Amino acid sequence: MFTGIIQAVGHIDSTTTLGEDIKLQINAANLGLDDVVIGDSIAVNGVCLTVTQLIKTNDVNTHFAAHVSTETLKVTTGLNQPQAVNLEKALRLNDRLGGHLVSGHVDGIGTVVTFTDLGDCWTLAIEAPRALSKYIAKKGSICVNGVSLTVNSIDKNTFTMNIIPHTLQHTMFNQLSVGSQVNLEIDQIARYVERMTQWENEQWANEEQQQ
Repeated sequence: MFTGIIQAVGHIDSTTTLGEDIKLQINAANLGLDDVVIGDSIAVNGVCLTVTQLIKTNDVNTHFAAHVSTETLKVTTGLNQPQAVNLEKALRLNDRLGGHLVSGHVDGIGTVVTFTDLGDCWTLAIEAPRALSKYIAKKGSICVNGVSLTVNSIDKNTFTMNIIPHTLQHTMFNQLSVGSQVNLEIDQIARYVERMTQWENEQWANEEQQQ
């Protein structure tokens, strides 16, 4: 689990093809890998990946490797080429939950529609896949490339959020532009609400059949 509070902006230095899968080597920048061991989870642009190798520079762990399956590549964006990426280590039980609970399991890919400078902040508008739109609510939480954000408004499949200067400076959002694709993860509460509704409808249907 993660919080959606980005701890560092790293960089995918290289990708190596492994059949249909790929291996990433990621520069962790100032994430700090001293407390990371092989098998730990790190969110990379909102995608939960398992550390398969730690790589030292001058006796200090500065890079890590991760295996990305073809299934993950099909439903995410931004992992198959060298570029800047948002990084967050997995949540500990005694950590502050500054954002919202994030699983690192991407639900779909969105597209940046507008990114407008308002002077003291920016407005980011993203078009979501139609199937995800029903889970996105005004003042609800959404995870965009691993960043926990609050939805300001939603119109059909497009939702908007305010981006403060701190977020822009400490994430890879400063590299987004119109047409950029981003990983989206909906709030987990929406998933549970939908499942509870489905279950109630299933129970109701079963009771009607038995009568």
